[in-house]
Amino acid sequence: MLCTQCQNQPVAKIIGICADCLRQIPESDFSPKFHFPVREKFGLPILPPTASEGKLCHFCGNQCRIPPGESGYCGVRVNRGGRISNLAPKRSALAHMYQDPLPTNCCAVWFCDGSKERGNNLAVFFYGCNFNCLFCQNSSHKFVKSASTISEERMVQAALDPSVRCVCFFGGSPEPQLPFAIRVSRRIIKESDNSKRICWEWNGCGNTDLVRVAAELAVRSGGTVKFDLKCHHRNLSSAMSGVDNQQAYKNFARIAKEFSDSNFLTATTLLVPYYVDKKEVESIARFIAEIDPQIPYSLLVFHPDFMMNDLPITPLKQVKTAEETARKYLSNVNIGNKHLLRFAS
Repeated sequence: MLCTQCQNQPVAKIIGICADCLRQIPESDFSPKFHFPVREKFGLPILPPTASEGKLCHFCGNQCRIPPGESGYCGVRVNRGGRISNLAPKRSALAHMYQDPLPTNCCAVWFCDGSKERGNNLAVFFYGCNFNCLFCQNSSHKFVKSASTISEERMVQAALDPSVRCVCFFGGSPEPQLPFAIRVSRRIIKESDNSKRICWEWNGCGNTDLVRVAAELAVRSGGTVKFDLKCHHRNLSSAMSGVDNQQAYKNFARIAKEFSDSNFLTATTLLVPYYVDKKEVESIARFIAEIDPQIPYSLLVFHPDFMMNDLPITPLKQVKTAEETARKYLSNVNIGNKHLLRFAS
């Protein structure tokens, strides 16, 4: 399918507009209405609520003002009688967990010391997300109303298993349930005598203070923090993920500068065909390099999924161009999901 505006560039059918045309639209005039049917399908708000009578939820960059009896954009945070709470019971989370033998498919596996250890990673998958990525590879996180729950105690005990060497919080994304994850992480560090690594994989648009606390726990335990810097231009972020991602860049810069002596921070970018092009990769790489050109950066090969399953696997030419572009600015660049390249054009 070709762009509905320029009739020149290929596009994802659900978006209908190419990257260049999206970048030309004034940010104030762009509304990602094609996200609305997807949100409705899962019973989620079509936009972050802004009701004047709503209660402010400050857990992420969306800053939802949630009306009484309704949920925020993530579907997890709800307004119950004028108080914002989690859908899960007290001291529990909407999540499931499992063990993966090390080295696992962690995005930091190519540089993290933990991947060299013997044992298991405890993967904690949180339901709910403050984004609505049309290419999501874990879209089951949207089924928040039928999600399983895990108590704080059960999660801590699972992490204290002698075979577990690290705990990775991902999803969805941890942001909507970050206070729970922080409480669990503190207990794991304390009750294991700091013998377990705490790691985070998130979109990075969480509450700045909570993100800082979570990052400190990763640094203290020898873990990692992975920011998914999906794109740089705001219209592209809104087109592909439903919301603005500028909070991620602010959070990334803050913790990179505050914990500058620690090799714990990394960023990834999924090379979505037709959208995450050389311009986006260059802007992201330049941003990272201005902080520290040694920060590890991984470019991930895309495979079709969810609402963007009409796209191809990232073409080999796009991968090579992205890698060459990133290496102009950064010293540690990796290509992830390389196994997919045998199917690429």
